[in-house]
Amino acid sequence: HPQPPHPHPQAHTSESDSFAFTMPKKAQEEKVLFGRPKNNVTIGLVGLPNVGKSSTFNLLGKLQVPAENYPFCTIDPAVTSVVVPDERFDFLAEKFKPAKEIQAVLAVTDIAGLVKGAAEGKGLGNEFLSNIAQVDAIFHVVRKFPGKKVEHVEGDIDPCRDLAIIRAELQKKDLARLEVALETDQKKVRGRKPTKEQEMQWAALQKSIDLLKDGKDVRFGEFQAKEIYFLNTFNLLSAKPVVYLVNMGMKAYKEGKSAGKKITAWVEENTPGEPIIHYSAKYESGWLKLDDDKKKKLTAKGVGSAIPKIIWAGYKALKLMHFFTVGKDEVRAWSVRQRSKAPQAAGVIHGDFEKHFISADVMAYEDFKEHGSEPAVKSAGKLMTKGKDYVVNDGDILHIKHNAGGAGKKK
Repeated sequence: HPQPPHPHPQAHTSESDSFAFTMPKKAQEEKVLFGRPKNNVTIGLVGLPNVGKSSTFNLLGKLQVPAENYPFCTIDPAVTSVVVPDERFDFLAEKFKPAKEIQAVLAVTDIAGLVKGAAEGKGLGNEFLSNIAQVDAIFHVVRKFPGKKVEHVEGDIDPCRDLAIIRAELQKKDLARLEVALETDQKKVRGRKPTKEQEMQWAALQKSIDLLKDGKDVRFGEFQAKEIYFLNTFNLLSAKPVVYLVNMGMKAYKEGKSAGKKITAWVEENTPGEPIIHYSAKYESGWLKLDDDKKKKLTAKGVGSAIPKIIWAGYKALKLMHFFTVGKDEVRAWSVRQRSKAPQAAGVIHGDFEKHFISADVMAYEDFKEHGSEPAVKSAGKLMTKGKDYVVNDGDILHIKHNAGGAGKKK
């Protein structure tokens, strides 16, 4: 991806300048996604109070990677970084038996419970909503578990109502921002004929406003690439992909019950295609205390942990994939956004590698698994040398060639 403009709209620099926004040259050519195309991404846990959101975060926190292995991970107590399980990584680690193994991680942020009226500032609404603006996707935790000990903020258990409350708050916040932005910018023109760029921007804003007034999320609108680039400068809450986490009772989970027809129908009607994962925070808490044999038996019965599914769903919602670097010193899984090119993948390893990228030796994971070694892959004609325009595939094994700090070095 080309780098996006600043994630928030800038102040207008002059009357003719309108929004301080530069259209990337390739905006017309590429399919553009909502969101910031960067690799250091996070997913936020969002939900009403007392739905098990913090319990879920604490479960993930117990899987927190050790900071000494991941120096880039935050020590913020509201953020946890969990390993993204990948059988391909396990195979490569077993094959190379390296001195160091480093898996890819997913950063999850705990966002305090939202309440009805948050968009108008009720509770700590504005602070919570601005925290959501900083994440790249949303884990929306909704309560299905019974129990009078933990009171529901709305008085009773109604998952579809709760889903609608959170969604409405996010939409209201976006709507208020976009209406102000459009009105302010149109006033700047003061009767003069707007430029083509301004017309595009106003049309994108109006289209988003109409969607939100109609109760639809911006990410489900039909937009041109250049409109999405522009809307990405607003970092809209309703443009972020959502994974629905349905927290059910332990008994229901052990009996193999699903999220239920009502929740499934609500999601299909309102945010079609987005994943729903049912789990029990209470069950998961007990799971962590079990030995490996017991875990294997329960998994065979179909009542294993849902946490790996949750992590992978978040990873996919962020449009992330893995590439690998391998050797006797280290086998490592790296996270990169889907459709990234080789220089951007190199930049994940080190910023200088992107700037000084020369080429990448590429093996597909499946080819390596089939042939068993790099020389064998090469003999089979499957080792490729690729340049700056190569689009990295999920599971690629890369050797980056660069001249950062000297002549053609390899990673």
